[in-house]
Amino acid sequence: MARRIAAGAAFGGGGIGLLATAAVGVLLAEAALARRSVGGGTAPHPPSADGLYGVAFANGTPPLRLGMLGDSTAAGQGVRRAGQTPGALLASGLAAVAEQMVTLRNVAQPGAQSDDLDRQVSLILADPARIPDVCVIMIGANDVTHRMQPTISVRHLAGAVRRLRTAGAEVVVGTCPDLGSVEPVYQPLRWLARRVSRQLAAAQTIVVVEQGGRTVSLGHLLGPEFEANPRELFGPDNYHPSAEGYATAAMAVLPTLCASLGLWPDADRLDADRHEDILPVAKAAAEAAAEPGTEVSGARAPWALLKHRRRRRLTATEPSTAHPAHPAHP
Repeated sequence: MARRIAAGAAFGGGGIGLLATAAVGVLLAEAALARRSVGGGTAPHPPSADGLYGVAFANGTPPLRLGMLGDSTAAGQGVRRAGQTPGALLASGLAAVAEQMVTLRNVAQPGAQSDDLDRQVSLILADPARIPDVCVIMIGANDVTHRMQPTISVRHLAGAVRRLRTAGAEVVVGTCPDLGSVEPVYQPLRWLARRVSRQLAAAQTIVVVEQGGRTVSLGHLLGPEFEANPRELFGPDNYHPSAEGYATAAMAVLPTLCASLGLWPDADRLDADRHEDILPVAKAAAEAAAEPGTEVSGARAPWALLKHRRRRRLTATEPSTAHPAHPAHP
């Protein structure tokens, strides 16, 4: 199905559906009930985290430039402090790994669907002197909830990745999270949401890899870890992640972000003990969608690298090398 969606996007098709017509009435009724339960609280407007990170590493070297694009997840909706947003967490982590300052610019828009990416890419590329070294895109959840045709969704994503890569930026895409794990969503909508989310995530992986980007499956963002700890990992509206949830997502993306810039040790060496492999891109995409935190990057077509990069939490006693954001230099 993921391959059909990707192929439909490439050749202009838009009619591939993920939903049996006979089930539409029941599922819409379930969705209405879920909407009344989800978002019972109020998610604060995402704080701005744009600025300079890693000032302790100032040594005269120009800072790396990191761009964030996507929806409310990329923007950091659900937390109140800039340092808790995924952009800030990734910028701090990148600065620590690279031992170099990082400038963050976040143009993500809460509520955005994939058709907003063209506008966001235009913003991020508006200044030729400030083209990002790497961009992170998190998108897809609103495409599912608003029933955007998946072929249209991935076509917009492919176009965004192509423009960024053509401009010289590396691209890492956090694929559609598992919406079947949102706590107030019940069966049969839960099963369908999980199925549709994974199909879209797999299709996103195929088109991103074809355009020279890398993907990280974010099923766990609203997936198994959220199912196990919904009170800890969901924000006050029971839908957007909490600070702990965003930290979990950032830990999954950071190794791939660093690897895209050649900053991660043995960046593309396969570890058989971690079940890493070179697979046909469609198979790699399907496996990644089913296993959160999995990276897929291009090898020689039509093959892709499937990797499970190590990541762990910082304990309360470990020092952090991250530095708070400072206003961006003009």
